[in-house]
Order: sequence, then structure tokens, then C-alpha cells
Amino acid sequence: MLQISPAPFSSILIIQTKFIGDIVLASTLSRNLRLEFPGARIVFLCEAQFESFVVAHGIASEVVPFRRTRMRGTPLERGKELYAMVRALRRHRFDLTIDLTDSKTSRIVSGLVNARTRVGYNPPERPLRLLERQPANLFAKPYGFGGQHFVYRYLSPLEALGIELRVTVPSIQPPPFEAAKALALLGRHRIRPKAFVAVHAGASFEGRQWQPARFAEAIDQIAAETGLGVVLVGGPGERETAAQILAGTATPVVDLVGALSLESLLAVLAQARLFLGNESGPMHMAAAAGTPVVGLFGLTHPSRWGPVGVPSIALRPSMPCECVAKDLCRRTDPSKACCVWRLEVNPVVDAAREILARTELKKERAV
Repeated sequence: MLQISPAPFSSILIIQTKFIGDIVLASTLSRNLRLEFPGARIVFLCEAQFESFVVAHGIASEVVPFRRTRMRGTPLERGKELYAMVRALRRHRFDLTIDLTDSKTSRIVSGLVNARTRVGYNPPERPLRLLERQPANLFAKPYGFGGQHFVYRYLSPLEALGIELRVTVPSIQPPPFEAAKALALLGRHRIRPKAFVAVHAGASFEGRQWQPARFAEAIDQIAAETGLGVVLVGGPGERETAAQILAGTATPVVDLVGALSLESLLAVLAQARLFLGNESGPMHMAAAAGTPVVGLFGLTHPSRWGPVGVPSIALRPSMPCECVAKDLCRRTDPSKACCVWRLEVNPVVDAAREILARTELKKERAV
């Protein structure tokens, strides 16, 4: 492979306008860039709700935020948001932009910022439409360094730049004050650190959520067998799901759904003995914090989106899927498929049991 000597970049823009799981995976790119260019200013373009998380955990020096609701609004709202975003970006005078989002809008932004080196993907995730322009002047493979997982898609620009790959998995630890807050919060609920299962039952689409009744049954079995506490986590929009689980469990469950910022959520997940949940941003956050994971998947393949860097089991029903929700499913779209509903309770409990045994064995050997 042709080796490119990296230029001494001092101001780097990473365009990552997707979701929190993508931010977590993209943190590996940022860490490698920091190791290669210790004095560089790294800026993320990301959704406004992730700004404090990105800065607090050192993923970027600074964030230029945008608001997704406005980018999906009227043409006037979209135009105003795009203008404000590009104006803020151009003030930084970037000499390197890396477009991880790989969308029509992100390509427009990259072109308008006009850094001297602009990294994009070849081929792009979706073919360019008529009149679309690719502003990149340096191209990354869809998946670099021979990797299959999506984390290697976000690391691929390093290969294009000729930069050595040093960090391959996300590792994000809470700042001390957030860790102290999490311990105090858990203490108020009489939950000891490393003595509870963090359960996240939400997802961006109903079909990607394992059934609340099955979560409740799995929680009762795991708690009865292990004596571990259970803490439900999730966003404000997931309170109804949490209520269904709470109504179906005999086990006392601490409900923190809708009560935590992203920074506090990471700190709580870092104290968990195990994370159990759907394929989601919190799953990647738990793995990045070093917590073992049992992840529940549907049409999405774990080889591309599974947890990385920690002991984990990713469960997925057999494929091709016998559709259980024909009125709701879009069978070819992993984000709109209900395949996870076919997972039974016993394999999930078995996976939790296996991960707990495996990680306990490692702890005993380390003593």
C-alpha cells in the first residue's frame, strides 16, 4: 500500500452528525489523531445534544453544534441552520476535514469549509445523485485496515492519511466528578458498585426493542440467580417501556430512565457489573466504559455493529427471519425491522450467566 507522509495538521474537523453510538465509535479516530498530532485542535461537528458529552470526555477540544430538528424543518429553517453551521466552521480555518457522516449534507458542509485536505469515502455509502459533488480530495476505503466492524469505517481515514493505527476500540471513562455523582446516586438507592445489571430496553424504533415482558422475565431470573441489583436506564422517551418492565417484575428495580444526562449515564454504566440491552447507543457507551455486554440484535449484524473491546455476547435470531410484524416491519432496513422480537428469554439469561462467569473467572485469576 502506498504510504502517505502525514502533514502537520493543526486544526482538524471531524464531521459526525449521526447518533451517540456513532460518536462513541468515532472517538477512536479522534484518539489516534491526538496521538499523531498532539498539538492539533480537534473539533467535532455533531448534534447539539451531544456537545457536552463530547467535550467532557475529551473526544474533541470543541464542538460546533447543529440542531437536527431544524435540519429536518422547512427549507428556510434548513437554510438558516446550514448557514449558521458553516459560518461557525469557517472561523476555525481548518486544514483537515474528515467526513464520517458521508451524506449529501455533510459533503456540502465539507466543500464549503474548504480545508486544504478533505477526506471522504470512495465509494460513498450511497451513490452520488445527479448534480451532487464529492468535495473530498483524499479518499478512504469504506472499511480500512482490513476490518469488518463499523469502527473500522470510522478509522479508515487514518489509512488514507498514512497514519499508524494505534487505538482500535473506544475507551471513554467518566470524569472524577461524574463518577462521584454516580456513586452517590447509586448509594441513595442502596446499589453497590459492580453489583448490579444496567438494563436498557429502549431503541430508536419499536421493532428494535425486545419485548418489555421478556425483559421483565429475564431480569427476574438473573436477579434471583445472581443476587445482583437491577438499574433501568434510558432516555425520557423510554419511560413507557420502563413502566411496562416495572409492572412485570417481582425483583426490586431502580428506575433511572429519563433521569440522567449522557455524562451521568456513562458514569452509571461504568459502575455496572453487566449491561443488558438492545443494540443502541447506550450499549456502545457501556462497552467503551469497560462494562461487559449482552446485546440484543435484530436484522443488524453484530459483526458490523456489535460491542467491541469488552467481554460480550451479541444475540441475534436465526436468519432469514420469519416475520412476526408484517404490518410494522420494513424487512430490508435494519433500523425498521422487528427481528429482535424472535429472541426467547432463556438464551438471553444463558448469555448473561456466561458473561458473568467468564468475567468473574478473570477477576479471580488477577487476584
